[in-house]
Amino acid sequence: MSRTSRTTLRRSRFALIAAGALVAAAAGTATAVAPFGNSTAAAGQTAAAEVDNPYEGAKVYVNPEWSANAAAEPGGSRVSDQPTGVWLDRIAAIEGANGGMSLRDHLDEALAQKGSGELVFQAVIYNLPGRDCSALASNGELGPTEIDRYKTEYIDPIAAIFADEKYAALRIVTTVEIDSLPNLITNAGGRPTATPECDVMKANGNYQKGVGYALDKLGNAPNVYNYIDAGHHGWIGWDDNFGPTADIFKEAATTEGATVDDVHGFITNTANYGATTEDHFSIDDSVNGTSVRQSKWVDWNRYTDEQSYAQAFRDELVSVGFNSDVGMLIDTSRNGWGGADRPTGPGATTSVDTYVDGGRYDRRIHLGNWCNQAGAGLGERPQAAPAAGIDAYVWMKPPGESDGSSEEIPNDEGKGFDRMCDPTYEGNVRNGNNPSGALPDAPVSGKWFSAQFQELMTNAYPAL
Repeated sequence: MSRTSRTTLRRSRFALIAAGALVAAAAGTATAVAPFGNSTAAAGQTAAAEVDNPYEGAKVYVNPEWSANAAAEPGGSRVSDQPTGVWLDRIAAIEGANGGMSLRDHLDEALAQKGSGELVFQAVIYNLPGRDCSALASNGELGPTEIDRYKTEYIDPIAAIFADEKYAALRIVTTVEIDSLPNLITNAGGRPTATPECDVMKANGNYQKGVGYALDKLGNAPNVYNYIDAGHHGWIGWDDNFGPTADIFKEAATTEGATVDDVHGFITNTANYGATTEDHFSIDDSVNGTSVRQSKWVDWNRYTDEQSYAQAFRDELVSVGFNSDVGMLIDTSRNGWGGADRPTGPGATTSVDTYVDGGRYDRRIHLGNWCNQAGAGLGERPQAAPAAGIDAYVWMKPPGESDGSSEEIPNDEGKGFDRMCDPTYEGNVRNGNNPSGALPDAPVSGKWFSAQFQELMTNAYPAL
C-alpha cells in the first residue's frame, strides 16, 4: 500500500475516533482525543492532504526560542533562520516548561509562519518510561513501570492538540522516541554492553508498548507523519544488530493498536554526529589486501556513513513488513566536521588504519562517543529529498543545545550525570574504552551551550 493510498484509510480511522468522541461527549464522558471534524482548519486554510514526502514543496518551522538563542550569539544570525525540532521531553513541555512556549504556542506560531503555503512542524516525542536506559544524561521523568502515565498524561494530550482542527493545515512530523528500541538490542540481554536498566526495559516491554501507543494515537490524525528513531550507523550497522533492530521496530509498530500504516518513515543520527557521507573511503575498499572493515574505526561495521546506512536499513525495514514507500530522515545538525582539519582526500596507504583515519570526515575518537563532541560542526542545511529514499536532511537536534552536563548538576527534569559527557572520562565497553571526546563546562541536556554553538559554526560544512 502506498503512502498516498493510505490517506483514505487514515482519514476513515480518524473519522471513527472523532465520531466516538462526539458520542462520548454527548453522553457526558471524557475522551482523550479531540475530534478532527470536517470544517476548515483555520481562517482561510484548508486541511492538508496527505503527501508522499511532507518536506517537498513546504517550508519548515523555525522555533523562535531556538532562533533567539542562536541570533544572540556572535555570528549566529547566519543560521538563526534554520528550522529545528521542538523537543517535548517531559510532560510539562506540553504546556510550556519554565515559562517557555507551550505546544499550542508553537503550533499557533507555525500557522503564522505557514502563510498561504505548506509548512512542516517537527516535534520530538521523547518521554518513555525508563527513558534512554544506557545514558544517564538523557534519563527522563518517568520510571520504568509508569507506562500508564506516559499514555494518559503525555501522549493523549499531545494527540488531542495535534488533532485540533485548527492545525489541520499543518504537516506535523514526529520523531518518535529516540534511543529507545535500539537499546533493547545492543544494551540488554547478556551482551557485554548491557546495562541493568536496559535489561529491565527489555523484560517489561514498556518501550514497545509506549512506541506502539504513540504511533497509534498520533497517527490517527491524517496530517501527522510519524518517523521512528532508527539509531545510527555506528550503533546498528553491524550484522548482529541490523536485522534484529528492524524486527523490534516491527514488533513495536504492531502493538497497542498501531499498524505499519501509522509509520511514515524513520530517522537516523538524531542528536548524533555520524557523517552524512564519507567520500574518501568506502566499505568495499582495501589496503594491501586488508579490508576497510578491519580498520579500528570501522571495526567490521557494514556502513561508513549515515546515508548508506539509512538507505540500506530502509530496504531491511521493508523486508520485515513495513510499507515499501517508507522514507528516511537524516539529522545533519552536527555532523559537518568542517574547519581546517577537514580531509581533502584519502589517507596514506601505509595501513588500512592510516588510510581510513587520514580520510574520514568524522573526527570523533570512537563511533560510540555521543556527548557534546569536540571538533564537530554544523552539517548540511535542512533540505527536502536530497538522495534516493531520503525524505529530508533535518536539524532535529537544535544545534547549541547540550547533550548532557560535564559534571553533576541538580535539576528537576530527571536528567542524570553521565560520565560520557565528562571530558576526563576514559570510557567503557560501549565506546571501546576510549576517551569520551566531550567538551568541558557543559550544562544539563537541552540547555543552551554557547561554547558548543560557537564551535559548531566554526567547523560548519558547508561553511557558513
